[in-house]
Amino acid sequence: MAATWYVRRRAFESGRASAVRGGRAAARDRGVADGPRRRPGVSGLMARLHYLTRSDHARQRAREAGLTVTDRTLRAWLEGRRSPSKANLRRIEESCRTVRRENVARYLLARLNRAGRGTRVEIHPLNQSQVSGPRQRVVEYRTLNVRHWDRIVAAWAAGDERELDDAWVDQIVDLGSQWGQYEYVTNIGFAA
Repeated sequence: MAATWYVRRRAFESGRASAVRGGRAAARDRGVADGPRRRPGVSGLMARLHYLTRSDHARQRAREAGLTVTDRTLRAWLEGRRSPSKANLRRIEESCRTVRRENVARYLLARLNRAGRGTRVEIHPLNQSQVSGPRQRVVEYRTLNVRHWDRIVAAWAAGDERELDDAWVDQIVDLGSQWGQYEYVTNIGFAA
């Protein structure tokens, strides 16, 4: 195990192997980067404002996420009578991302846990194509059925990368003695 760790560390330090932490790969691109989907004919700002004000619950979540303007100001923005300042534009963007991430997290958790059945995950090992021959090791493509996504999704929703990595390691320990080879991966694929 120590030799495997040393080879992995040396390959990463020299920049020849390409991979990311498994937790980050599991959390990558889950529909949050773009914010809410735009409706035809609605600008990005208007789409975000509609997303944040579509219900009392959404408005409350936006306030908790940092958008602390009055309802009167929100109405003026929505009607086009006033424009938000640069500081408020940043708050709108951040609030929209936070609320969207929470909404997607609830959906993902239900979808990935699938009433206790879990979701099959494809783990693609790190790319060693630039590592010299004697230092390459055989790391196979693996699959794993993850049944408990609660910690992974909660860490992703909170934006806590350390907790995300710890939660991922707790799942890959089920691979047996080879789990350390899958801390760093090229990609993690699953249908969600």
